[in-house]
Amino acid sequence: MTPTDLLARPAGPATGRRSRRRSATLLLGCVLTGLVALLAVVSFLWLPYSPDDTSGGRLAGPGDGHLLGTDKLGRDLLTQLMTGARIAFGAGLGSVSVAALVGVTLGVLAAFAQGWLDDTLSAFLDILIAFPTLLLAMLVVAARSATLGSAVLAIGLAQSAVVARLVRILVKRVLTQDYITAARTSGTSWPRTVAGHVLPNIWPTLVVNLALQFGLAVLAEASLSYLGLGAPPPNASWGRLLQEAQATFTTAPAGALAPGILLVLLVIGVNLIADGLRDVLDPAGRGRRT
Repeated sequence: MTPTDLLARPAGPATGRRSRRRSATLLLGCVLTGLVALLAVVSFLWLPYSPDDTSGGRLAGPGDGHLLGTDKLGRDLLTQLMTGARIAFGAGLGSVSVAALVGVTLGVLAAFAQGWLDDTLSAFLDILIAFPTLLLAMLVVAARSATLGSAVLAIGLAQSAVVARLVRILVKRVLTQDYITAARTSGTSWPRTVAGHVLPNIWPTLVVNLALQFGLAVLAEASLSYLGLGAPPPNASWGRLLQEAQATFTTAPAGALAPGILLVLLVIGVNLIADGLRDVLDPAGRGRRT
């Protein structure tokens, strides 16, 4: 049997099952994330009540104009959850954007470093990664002010070290390839080589990592808000909703369960998307892992 015959053989049942499993993973992740994203999009166009409206009565049950009831201050819970979805996506996207901008820039520069400078940059990134992300974010927020912008900046800067180390490793690997040597031999400048050959070859792995960082950023923002260092009132971050509802959990569990469930669904959905993208963008790597 010739190599051409081998290539022409149809995919076996195992390959088909793996392909369907990958598609199901990506689809489920899109569905879970899409449901929460729908809440965030709708919140820009319509809200049942104003976020600071306290006319609903304290800890009212579902019904009487309040689909999910009210919190301990009399605010509509559905309104708070929709506002929290907006904040979660804003924090995730903002933090990932900061991490990508800073991390990719530092990673590319570090990949071209040599000798002691390379060792120093590598050790510096390792120290930043070893430093807890939440603690670093708390320090940045404490030095500025407790706002959503400060939280996004702090989380993004903390995550940029992870992105920078990954980019450094990927770029160093790409720089050893023959097509990079050919591009440089033909007179292509380093900026054009990086833009035209290096970045396009690292983006699949980078996209998967940034998707994972999105989920971590959402969790970090919720943690900061739980500690009172996130978006200030009347912005209802899910973390702050959890903190406010813990004292009334036995009498009104919906106030804690609803934001907790949405937070879990969003993080699981984003992680499933990342896993599905990894399977699609790097099927050979998936085969090695399985």
